[in-house]
Amino acid sequence: MREQLERKAFLILLAGVSLAFFLILEPFWSAIFWACAIAIIFSPMQSFFKQRMGDHPNSIALLTLLICMAIVVIPVIFLSVMFVQEGIQFYQRLDTGEIDPQLILQQLREAFPLLDSLLAEFGVNTENIREHITQLAKNASRLLARETLAIGQNTFSFLVSLALMLYLAFFLLRDGSKLQQLMIRALPLGDEREHALFKKFVEVTRATVKGNLVVAVVQGALGGIIFWALEIPGPFLWGVVMAFLSLIPAVGAALIWFPVSLYLFATGDWISASILVAYGAIVIGLADNVLRPVLVGRDTKLPDYVVLFSTIGGLSLFGINGFVIGPLLAALFLACWQIFMTDFNQDHKA
Repeated sequence: MREQLERKAFLILLAGVSLAFFLILEPFWSAIFWACAIAIIFSPMQSFFKQRMGDHPNSIALLTLLICMAIVVIPVIFLSVMFVQEGIQFYQRLDTGEIDPQLILQQLREAFPLLDSLLAEFGVNTENIREHITQLAKNASRLLARETLAIGQNTFSFLVSLALMLYLAFFLLRDGSKLQQLMIRALPLGDEREHALFKKFVEVTRATVKGNLVVAVVQGALGGIIFWALEIPGPFLWGVVMAFLSLIPAVGAALIWFPVSLYLFATGDWISASILVAYGAIVIGLADNVLRPVLVGRDTKLPDYVVLFSTIGGLSLFGINGFVIGPLLAALFLACWQIFMTDFNQDHKA
């Protein structure tokens, strides 16, 4: 009796201490998450170096991390700086009236007169829509300016998070296999199940990060190139926005290039509008329809509709980290139910 009481008391203490520890780490969850992602994505490279260099864990982890910084971290920082600069320029043009949302909306209404009558049939006041969209554009530009200022003011905090992420990634690269074995020993789920879940965790994380980032870079680059070729203002800015939106499967980049093509039609630039629609539907759309199933769906072994809904849900709940966390939770959900059907149903039938 006393032994059972002591066991229960210890389990309660273990749960409380673990929860408190997780709450302490809460401000650093993003840094921890991306450190784990880096360790998982670059573990094949680490294994390659280990085969060539022998058992030198510190040197191999440091070399792998330096390569990660060269091909991922530094380019992302550079692109972020350029994005902020173009965002500030866009805000200034909007604030000075060089870009007038009301004029753009008026041109769209004149070019598509059926739109007003169609909306009126549904009881929608087009004047209110115009005011709301104009205000939305101004608020969005002010938000961008405020966030840019906040980024500048919080540079130290960003650098600390970046340093913590790289610091943790080094140790995860060096000791990742040992930590995995330690967790397998600690979790009371059964070694076979734990190995299966860890394998699924690694597969999905690697596939979603690598696959979605490749698709985002390709679609953002293709969108920026066509905007530059058609002399649309802020091609780099819109290219980066399309890259972020492409994390949403099927519709992401089209949320930018399609409205721009409508505006080009409205202003009478039929050639540029036709080129943009064809390019967006065929070239940019093809990158999503071909690359995403190959890089994400096939490796995660998730149906396309599950990837779509879990990605959108993850983004809404967890922000930018959600494009990985959403499909990851979906994959673990399916894996747990697969284990349940395989193990427990067989035990029940037996």
